[in-house]
Amino acid sequence: MFDLSKRVVVISGASSGLGRQMARGYARQGAKLVILARRLDRLEELKKELSSVTEVLAIKCDVTSTEDINNAAKLAKEHFGKVDILVNCAGSSKDKGVLDMNDEEWDFTIDTDMTSVFKMTRAFANIMKENNYGRVINIASMYGMVGNDQIPTIAYHASKGGVVNFTRAAAAELAKYNITVNAICPGYFYTELTTEVLDTDMFQDFAKSHVPMKRYGREGELNAAAIFLASDEASYVTGVILPVDGGYTCV
Repeated sequence: MFDLSKRVVVISGASSGLGRQMARGYARQGAKLVILARRLDRLEELKKELSSVTEVLAIKCDVTSTEDINNAAKLAKEHFGKVDILVNCAGSSKDKGVLDMNDEEWDFTIDTDMTSVFKMTRAFANIMKENNYGRVINIASMYGMVGNDQIPTIAYHASKGGVVNFTRAAAAELAKYNITVNAICPGYFYTELTTEVLDTDMFQDFAKSHVPMKRYGREGELNAAAIFLASDEASYVTGVILPVDGGYTCV
């Protein structure tokens, strides 16, 4: 089960954090990879690491740019002939509350975390449609399901909540093309964007009191969900919002 050796996986935000971790997970399952990010040097490092395991195509891509996305889709199709799986992982955030956030900060977060998911899905699902097969996996957040009283980050909540319901709507639309669309909602994992906050004594105490498993997610603990949703075995699973959060959203 969960053999991806005949599949081509596209991962945005693959230069660091969860995207990088999932790229390693998919490589171990035999998938061919198309890794996307703005930092090509970081992608080339990952490509060098994984090339002994599988075939990897690295493409510089800003997911807020329609031109970059369409070019990446074109290059991926030219190189591999198809795309089977898309993982929308790229993201960033300007963290302020509703009373203090300015328009630029709001637009930046919405464009990066939500509008990019639409643009990426549009470009790559049109390739999947040609073969009547596809898997789209959107990396949302548990903050797309609930609010929080520790960090004021209104645009991030709004964008990830948008990704959650975009997932449901796209799943309903694309099912007729045998394309499933699902979302993973990670809890607290270490990434370049979160390390500074997660390492504070205050937030570690908060996690112990609010996360039933009383810890942050460990490297690789998202991979099982990502591999399952990408697999042939998950052929009847679509429109699902799957928290991987140590139980944060169940209490």
